[in-house]
Amino acid sequence: MVVPVPPGGPSVQTFGLTYQFPDRSTGVSDITLDLPPRSRTLLIGANGAGKTTLLRLLAGKRLAPAGAIRVGGVDPFKDGLEGVTYLGLEWVLNAIVRTDIGVDELLRSVGGDYYPARRDELVAVLDIDTAWRMHAVSDGERRRVQLAMGLIRPWTVLLLDEITVDLDVWSRSQFLAFLYRETELRGCTVVYATHILDNLAGWPTHLVHMHMGTVRGWGPADELLRAAEEEAAAAPPQPGDDVLLASGNSRLGQLVLRWLRDDLKVRGPRSQNRRGPEGRSYTTGGIGGYGFEPKAPSS
Repeated sequence: MVVPVPPGGPSVQTFGLTYQFPDRSTGVSDITLDLPPRSRTLLIGANGAGKTTLLRLLAGKRLAPAGAIRVGGVDPFKDGLEGVTYLGLEWVLNAIVRTDIGVDELLRSVGGDYYPARRDELVAVLDIDTAWRMHAVSDGERRRVQLAMGLIRPWTVLLLDEITVDLDVWSRSQFLAFLYRETELRGCTVVYATHILDNLAGWPTHLVHMHMGTVRGWGPADELLRAAEEEAAAAPPQPGDDVLLASGNSRLGQLVLRWLRDDLKVRGPRSQNRRGPEGRSYTTGGIGGYGFEPKAPSS
């Protein structure tokens, strides 16, 4: 059974979510979040903080404990849910987008003819030339086509894992504006892991601060930014403040730099912890996709 998306838009919730890899190293630990409908959430954290593992769990690429995840108010592993789109490393490395194939063919293969208005909007937003042959384009141009392919079919929850890294500044700003409109006009929900903070001032509604597989804090972006500024004003000077307080940094950039600096102090050398590296999220075998969890035998 597939449960329809709630009319107010889907929330994304986790309840004490914990995941271990087969070697018993920790992926994420005791994560509880409640991201509201129509929100645009940034996952913030150093490399290896657990962002990819969390996104893959939300996307059904890893089997989460029963009841630990709810999307739109239902357990996607138990009931199924339409409209969850995840764009991560697997999408980027898809071999088909490096062959001698045209953009029109690729867009047609993912439903472009069924959604011509969305197809044309994405082609314009991402500045795509539909005459391109994919084996002869740059990495940034290829990434634009991949994004269009992934977003042509209407979605209600979008999970992005550092997917915009190859876009130029203008293309990325137009793409972020498209996602903003999607949340405002269609009531969609976006969770986006990124290290690139350009043009993100005012974009996120919520921030999630991840560290070593845990969430150190989360909430509305304005509240976290205001609290961080008040804390910084009351704190004694620390090494690196000249970088943090540089006039060219945005409020969001200053907050993220503080978080990462403090995380490094807490963590110490990477060799001292027993967390599995983020790459293990991709290389470790396991069940992928909602609905593949073990079912209780029928009586």
